[in-house]
Amino acid sequence: MTRKIRLGAFLPGGGQHVASWRHPDQPADGAVSFEFHKRLAQTAERGLFDAYFLADNLAIGFGSAREGGNARVAGFEPVTLFSALAPFTTHLGFIATASTTYEEPYTTARKFASLDLISSGRAGWNVVTTTGDATAQNFNRETQLPHAERYKRAAEHVAVVKALWDSFEDDAFLRDKESGVFFDPAKLHEIDHRGPHFKVRGPLNVSRSPQGHPVIVQAGQSEDGRGLAAETAEVIFTAHQHIETAREFYRDIKSRSRGLGRNPDHILVMPGVSPFIGRTRAEAQEKYDRLTALIVEEDGIGLLNGLTGGTLDLSGYDLDGPLPPAPPTEGMKSRQALIRQIADENNFSIRQLYQWVASARGHYTIVGTPDDIADMLQDWFENEAADGFNILPPWLPTGLEDFVELVIPELQRRGLFRTAYEGRTLRENLGLPFPVNRFAAQSRLQAAE
Repeated sequence: MTRKIRLGAFLPGGGQHVASWRHPDQPADGAVSFEFHKRLAQTAERGLFDAYFLADNLAIGFGSAREGGNARVAGFEPVTLFSALAPFTTHLGFIATASTTYEEPYTTARKFASLDLISSGRAGWNVVTTTGDATAQNFNRETQLPHAERYKRAAEHVAVVKALWDSFEDDAFLRDKESGVFFDPAKLHEIDHRGPHFKVRGPLNVSRSPQGHPVIVQAGQSEDGRGLAAETAEVIFTAHQHIETAREFYRDIKSRSRGLGRNPDHILVMPGVSPFIGRTRAEAQEKYDRLTALIVEEDGIGLLNGLTGGTLDLSGYDLDGPLPPAPPTEGMKSRQALIRQIADENNFSIRQLYQWVASARGHYTIVGTPDDIADMLQDWFENEAADGFNILPPWLPTGLEDFVELVIPELQRRGLFRTAYEGRTLRENLGLPFPVNRFAAQSRLQAAE
């Protein structure tokens, strides 16, 4: 089968751009409007997107910054929202974020297995380690765990969750009313996990779904993040400003996964792209300028504070001067480095920097026509920089509708994107394999011996 671009849609109801809620087209209460989220999901499905993706914070603001004017300050918990949206769609996947630092594996496994059943096999779990002291202070800690420790905990957390998802074999449930046999006890398994961070006996009290396991998604770019992604992820969201760095990341992840005995084709690398789309370049630029003009100064500063790890106090600095050095952080090390790279490469002032990252928080921003957008996606896709993309419309619903109505047809015309869904589950549409139940596989191996 010809390789096709995979597409995720990052659609926070409050908008992606820090000032998007102030745009005339964006509902000011979109973050807490179920009807608005339903409209977004149905639009994404009309555009044949693979999945609707939502990040999540466990504290007010982004990192340890409080963007006072940002509509993303309060919104829905993603798994709850996606469980409600699933019945209004038939093919669209739902990738929700959950923290390995502040959740127990059993809880994570249970809620994502439930979402997977409710959606008939369309769930994905975005694995995050969660940064920020503000979050730690909501969970019985004063400061966040060190970066390396968070990733060690995450690796064990994911392993436990995947084992729990195998608690029931695929054919465990007989539900035979005549005999009274509901399930075969021989096909129910405890995992009896005992590790440095978790002790979990199991089994999980939710059965497997039509896709076996929810799809595992990860977004780390640091050395620890790359290691976790290569070992566990099936989809990787990543942020790059240049095709050269995207290609280095892509090749590194594929090489690492191969070294771990995994098939690199079963790991999809999907950089983030925030497109401002116009029928002409002048129209696209006008859209960018209009939204940029709506940024509240305090929110731009707060955004930079969060993206640089919450350790950079910009009060008293000239906003038209350069970005000062940021102290080391135990937060998002790779994003902190990326923000510094953007500032240095473009010789941005503080104001110019927050204006540029306001739309995508370090992901690639492109301002242009449908052909311009398609050219960029095709270039990265065909040159070992991406298997697909996570699209971050700057404001909603217009930014998403522009992409569906203007860019999708151009990608289809070039033979780069589907014209119909290939399957019903998220795995089928992403071209990912069905995960074999480990206990069933062991039984077959023992029987063969």
